[in-house]
Amino acid sequence: MNRPLALAALALCGAAHAQPATPDLQARAWAASCAACHGTDGRSSGAIPSINGQDKQVLLTKLLAYKRDQLPATVMHQHAKGYSDAQLERLAAHFARLPR
Repeated sequence: MNRPLALAALALCGAAHAQPATPDLQARAWAASCAACHGTDGRSSGAIPSINGQDKQVLLTKLLAYKRDQLPATVMHQHAKGYSDAQLERLAAHFARLPR
């Protein structure tokens, strides 16, 4: 492989790597219902906790616990039961990707 071609290939690999992951538009649509309590993009301005930028596994563990009535809640258990475990995982990933 000649040097200019190798450099061009290397540059393309770096550019592809630098691009952000494709957003999960379906998870974003589901997350819109969370804004009523947790704020836009999970940034709460009140007593309800912010969920943006939190660890994905922590969020998922809590969501699954709400769904299984293992964590006390006022309304979160009702919301969580409306999603499959896979959907809750996508929601957790969505909020984990958002900046704090």
